[in-house]
Amino acid sequence: METSALPVDISPAQWTGRYDGDGDEHRRWWQAVAPHTQEGSAAATRPAVVLGFCSDVGVRRNQGRVGAAAAPAAIRGALGPLAFHLDRDVFDAGDVVVDGDALEAGQERAGRAIAGLLDAGNLTVVLGGGHETAFASYLGVAGSEAVRAGKRLGVLNLDAHFDLRDEPVPSSGTPFLQMAQEETAAGRQLKYAVVGISEPNNTRTLFDTADRLGVKYLLDEDCSPEAVQTFVADFLAGIDVLYLTIDLDVLPAAAAPGVSAPAAYGVPLPVISAVCRQVAASGALFHLDVAELNPEFDIDGRTAKVAARLVNTLLA
Repeated sequence: METSALPVDISPAQWTGRYDGDGDEHRRWWQAVAPHTQEGSAAATRPAVVLGFCSDVGVRRNQGRVGAAAAPAAIRGALGPLAFHLDRDVFDAGDVVVDGDALEAGQERAGRAIAGLLDAGNLTVVLGGGHETAFASYLGVAGSEAVRAGKRLGVLNLDAHFDLRDEPVPSSGTPFLQMAQEETAAGRQLKYAVVGISEPNNTRTLFDTADRLGVKYLLDEDCSPEAVQTFVADFLAGIDVLYLTIDLDVLPAAAAPGVSAPAAYGVPLPVISAVCRQVAASGALFHLDVAELNPEFDIDGRTAKVAARLVNTLLA
């Protein structure tokens, strides 16, 4: 599938970064990433394809601080200068852009792009966008041949919030309830787990909804390295393919100031990074996204750099 055949709105642009030379010993991300084309990769390791989802409509609908639509460019900018040590090819498929209030149409377009890329054998990496990105990701994953053929899908969310709001209009606070409803309609139960829930930032209604849906979760104050490792391992044991979504507000505000809702407590970056390494080593990772970076409120590009580091870890 050629890039032009994907339902994207902006074709991939040239990545940039520091130049030290052309040999592999000097290689950085900006030199390694190529535009996605039909030919794909001849490497033995599954190639990764990056897709931007430029949206903050869901954040606005959820009464948050808008600005996440600019995040895909900021994350690419933070990835570009990093040294490239990966054993897989990485391609860029461009961006899906949500204009005006057309969130649902943008999610559907992104979902079709993701499903096509997954069916072509790629590991898909979506750069959001607010956490409405998650429902776009779900549409793509649920629409893939693997899940339609019966592979057991698990959704692991690194997040301070459940995002299970029951609202008349979809937003960045509703995607996982939307997923649960879609799974029920398909005759399945959503396998959903969350690491980092902030009790003061989730109402009793949200906890009750989580309990009713069978959601597994760890509170931020309970996220010791050992507890998180066991929690993630237990979740992975019951699924075949994993969709990992990282809401950057799971991290302490000092590590991730550039989000809509900075965390007063948060889960330490080494713990979140360890989850990424655990997931990458599991062989179950099918699709991933990073959401809620708001460059307008970032400090020294700190949050974008954290997002880039986590993506790099997941693809290693």
